[in-house]
Amino acid sequence: MEIPYRYTEKIKINQHTKDPDTERIDGFRVAVVVLPDAPRKPHWERLAYANVLKSRLQRRKRQDKHTCQLLTDLPNATGTHVILQIVEPDASTFELLSSARKIAAELRTQNPSALLLHIAGFDQPTATRLIETLSAAILAAVCPMPSYKSEADKPAALKRIEVYGLEQPVDLAQVQTESIGNHLTRWLSALPANQLTPAVYREFVGTLASAEGWKMDFLDARALARKKAGAFLAVTQASPVDDAGIVHLRYRPAGRGGKRLALVGKGICFDTGGVNVKPARYMNGMHEDMQGSAVALGTLLALSRLGVEHPIDCWLALAQNHIGSKAYKPNDVVTASNGTSIEVIHTDAEGRMVLADTLVLACKEKPQLLIDFATLTGACIYSLSSRYSGVFSNRDAMHATLTNAGRDSGERVWPFPLDKDFDEDLKSTIADTKQCTLEGEADHILAARFLNRFVDSKINWVHVDLAASNRKGGLGHIPTDTTGFGVRYTLNLLLQQDALEQTWN
Repeated sequence: MEIPYRYTEKIKINQHTKDPDTERIDGFRVAVVVLPDAPRKPHWERLAYANVLKSRLQRRKRQDKHTCQLLTDLPNATGTHVILQIVEPDASTFELLSSARKIAAELRTQNPSALLLHIAGFDQPTATRLIETLSAAILAAVCPMPSYKSEADKPAALKRIEVYGLEQPVDLAQVQTESIGNHLTRWLSALPANQLTPAVYREFVGTLASAEGWKMDFLDARALARKKAGAFLAVTQASPVDDAGIVHLRYRPAGRGGKRLALVGKGICFDTGGVNVKPARYMNGMHEDMQGSAVALGTLLALSRLGVEHPIDCWLALAQNHIGSKAYKPNDVVTASNGTSIEVIHTDAEGRMVLADTLVLACKEKPQLLIDFATLTGACIYSLSSRYSGVFSNRDAMHATLTNAGRDSGERVWPFPLDKDFDEDLKSTIADTKQCTLEGEADHILAARFLNRFVDSKINWVHVDLAASNRKGGLGHIPTDTTGFGVRYTLNLLLQQDALEQTWN
């Protein structure tokens, strides 16, 4: 399986510390111009064709005083299509990304091979935010997605972006690698379940690991049985094909220094719900129940491309939740690899089962920080909608940093409690714990409390319940329903918020 996740690597972004003149503008079919709200005379004076653009914007505002965008063609030989965007300098990152998505959508309809982007009238910190958010949205918009149509969609022609108006160049390495990681996440997540089985997934990851210089191990059913991973194997026992297992990827920087990071992802390639079968409405789209693993993989790819100095272990729990005579059932009791006995209550709560044994394995490597990603509960969506994702941690001190990373990255999250008294709802009369309850009250919190049993208390742990993994029409800068939420967030958490370097105990 060949995946074009490196598509945006071919797009060059050149930066210029000057304003483009009319001759320069005339050389482009499409140009984006960004001005602050209520632009003043000095701002207009920096623009080529300022009189034309100013008069047309004023005319547009007379029609709609709240408008913040002008689409127009310049009266030059090229007929340059200009997207003039008015931006509030103090807008949130999410607002900037959402605005950038609309600009990128218009660009996609024009499909230029080269784009001129002019930022005028902003200080350097604000200009940096604008360049970063616009670049992220443009790169996301041109990434191809899986398509099996008889007539293929026309690929994006964009090969070059010329940025003007900066006081000094901006480092866009993180934005570009994040785009690669997000594209990989979205592509994998959008693949149909008959195209991305655990076996195919594992084969692709092996090819990627070889290309990126990662070491890869795969724990199949026999290996997991030797480790007594009964929670994982309970979910997979109905599979007609013995292809489930846990992938372990190792990234080791040249210096081998730095604190160790662990990334864990739920990789259920299709979820029927098992014996407690899902109705059609809720089974539709369950090929994306592996998006947590894709986020972990995309994040690893971005971090290794950036050459971070921290060793990283990435664990992907790959399986399918099938229906069959061998399927695990309500009231079965199984034992996880850390010796915890689990009473099964609902077979559609399979994600926490495969994660349980995967978390135990990840903890044995003794990371400084462990982050798991999972499309785990509908309760999190009910609580937050698909605009936010939920986060949990065994360190209350992390909550502010987790929230700040969401605000700063524009992939917003909200922390939920993880108090011990929630365990009362998971008490079993026959085992150490129930897997879940049938009542469904606060299931996202109960799921996190369940997972907490399988995490070494000495390890800083963050659980991300991906409520925002799919949103109709896209979210933030992402134009597709499948959002790949989590790659951008985690890079910010690690690189801007320094979550791995801090002591949280």
